[in-house]
Amino acid sequence: MRVVIARVPALDAALIRFDNWWSGLSRRERVLVSVLGGLLAFAVLVYGVIKPLQAARADALADIRTYETLSARIRAAGTLTAVRPARRQGAPAQIVSSSATGFGLTAAPEVIPGGIRVAIADASYDTLMAWLADLGASSDLRVKRLSIQRRPTPGRVSASVDFGA
Repeated sequence: MRVVIARVPALDAALIRFDNWWSGLSRRERVLVSVLGGLLAFAVLVYGVIKPLQAARADALADIRTYETLSARIRAAGTLTAVRPARRQGAPAQIVSSSATGFGLTAAPEVIPGGIRVAIADASYDTLMAWLADLGASSDLRVKRLSIQRRPTPGRVSASVDFGA
């Protein structure tokens, strides 16, 4: 391999002027200029390279956190549809039973003054909440009272729900 070095006259002239200037300095002045040059180089490195990189990294992490939060909120909101769910018709006990069956829940409805009480013996908490949301969206039944008890199995609950129109 052959290396070709191109000579630049302007650079050569600048290096000669610097060498003459450096030669004219005393040993003490050379040490002071060298230390000052090192401090200046360090300051340029810190404030010109490292600090901007750290700021860009912090901004990127903040953006990632923001977009992850937005993504989680969007996923939690579900899909947006213009079509409303079909309204459930019939007696409250029939509406509750058919909806619970659709979610895989075993509901025991009992008529009470002013509405209906439903007992769920064992269900996943997520399934119970999805069932209640479905009933709220697809019927005129509204939750008046809700009692949830934790089961020994993690994530499982039993519930008693009073609905009214």
